[in-house]
Amino acid sequence: MATAATLTSTLNQDLSVVDVRAPRFNQTVVALGATFAVATGAWPVLTVLGVQLAVSVLFGRKYCLPCVFYFQVVQPRLGPGPVEDSRAPRFANVLGALFLLSATAAYLLGFPTVGLGLGAMVAVLATLAATTGLCVGCEVYRVLAKLRGVRGGAIEKLDLDALGSHQQNGAVVLFTHPLCSDCQTLGQQLEAQGTTLVKVDVSKRRDLAKKYGVAVVPLAFAVDGEGRVLGRVG
Repeated sequence: MATAATLTSTLNQDLSVVDVRAPRFNQTVVALGATFAVATGAWPVLTVLGVQLAVSVLFGRKYCLPCVFYFQVVQPRLGPGPVEDSRAPRFANVLGALFLLSATAAYLLGFPTVGLGLGAMVAVLATLAATTGLCVGCEVYRVLAKLRGVRGGAIEKLDLDALGSHQQNGAVVLFTHPLCSDCQTLGQQLEAQGTTLVKVDVSKRRDLAKKYGVAVVPLAFAVDGEGRVLGRVG
């Protein structure tokens, strides 16, 4: 099993996925900082938050201070959580950076009311995401992804040949990731039950993850010999 340090290092490099709790922790930091800035008028805090988000988006998770704190301090105590496609929260970070840096520009150009409004909007949306899990920026990304042809929603049939399986009597298809401890646990449970298991590593088969709209792993489906989905497993 990977150590916490190894897990953190790998997650910093593999930007295709993220522990689902990490974006929420980051949103909590943004919510607290933006709320403080709006309440006290300390608008440079908005600048710091915006620059931090922009740097993390451009150069990777290892430059995101809240993310580093989460992976180095929080996650080792809680253990690895489920992983999800990082594109939606990354897009939300892009929007957050744009709003925060626009607020900074508004203050510098002499439009404090506009800056205050933009900062307040970030504070409200970040607080909503941190407290309820509803990430508006993530939902915007998913809408745009559907318009671009990234499939989501119910899966009715899987192409077993594309998945590398030629089973005649059906199987369970498990979408997994090497950093996902829950994936390993579910896979072991299914194998112990004698289930014919077809594992799809989304870190290597991103094309299939995109095709079937797999955003969170583990995700498992029982299928018949022709790939028709009989139901979710686990």
